[in-house]
Amino acid sequence: MRLAHKVAIITGGGAGIGRACVELFAREGARVVIAEIDEARGEAVRDAVMANGGTCVFVPTDVGEPEQVSRVVDTAMREYGRIDILYNNAGGSTMQDGPVTTAPFDEFWRKMRLDLFGTWLGCHYAIPHMIAGGGGSVINASSIYGLTGTPNRDAYTAAKGAITALTRSMAVEYAKHKVRVNAVSAGATLTERVRKRVEEGGVPQKVLDAHVLGLIDPIDIAHAVLYLASDESKSTTGHILSVDSGYTIGRG
Repeated sequence: MRLAHKVAIITGGGAGIGRACVELFAREGARVVIAEIDEARGEAVRDAVMANGGTCVFVPTDVGEPEQVSRVVDTAMREYGRIDILYNNAGGSTMQDGPVTTAPFDEFWRKMRLDLFGTWLGCHYAIPHMIAGGGGSVINASSIYGLTGTPNRDAYTAAKGAITALTRSMAVEYAKHKVRVNAVSAGATLTERVRKRVEEGGVPQKVLDAHVLGLIDPIDIAHAVLYLASDESKSTTGHILSVDSGYTIGRG
């Protein structure tokens, strides 16, 4: 098992990529703390993992609230005594986004709070425990839109671009403490939300065509996160791993 004896916090673990990671990490031997705002989903994932012999706890969490993120970290320490892995997965784009000249201010601040501040808070509370435990791995959720230009997603792009920059900065900051910080830059992944958007015609055909291997299954992102969480990547930090079905080469 690649994560035997390790403790992992996964935010947004109730569905999509987050759920795929929770289930994969548990199969690989990790004790998982699920942070999820939707209590029904969080409980369902916890129950499924435990029914399959895994070890996990669920903490209802809004990652934009400092007290709630602190509670997740406190739960991990109380239940398992250490934190080895933090995957800041919670986030996502919405159809309310748009160009900087027309996107609602509220949408901009929603993206900053959920994607960027949520990532910041997870790191703020978890990294000191990683340092005390001799090191660890932080994985942040970036996006292809944080690396490339795209229309109608300026708020989301700003948040994911900031996460990309923050990842590299923290990698330098905490390397001396053996805390690695990397990010996964995902392409269009067939979560429940994206699948519905595709079915409703909400994803432009040129975006679909640019994913030259097809749209991505959440488990494929989870395997990339697993690599960065495991000791197999012990010499990797400050890296943005693109799992994008060739999007960055297929747009032309």
